[in-house]
Amino acid sequence: MRAEILFPHKSVSSLITIRNGKWRELVRRVASLPEDHPDSLAFSLMMIRQCSCLDCNPDRYKALMGCAACAKRTLGGYKGADDTLIRAFHKARAEVEEYLKGRALARAA
Repeated sequence: MRAEILFPHKSVSSLITIRNGKWRELVRRVASLPEDHPDSLAFSLMMIRQCSCLDCNPDRYKALMGCAACAKRTLGGYKGADDTLIRAFHKARAEVEEYLKGRALARAA
């Protein structure tokens, strides 16, 4: 088992069965996208925040579990509604879009 530094796109599909409804639809759609698609990047950003990936390191139990197991555990224990997770995704999506626009402008200059 190999833990990544940040939530990897390859772990998205493992989250399909964790919750229902809109969440399941979102996970299925994102799992089918390439890892560099803006929605994939936004999903990873959202999961990085949910799982506190920035505080993870190789010596922690979370890292030893692996990213997919950590994400399942985090989402399984999440008490909020699916709509809250979907809003977090849309917020991350807007941030990714803003970042990509900034890079496009910088390249054009």
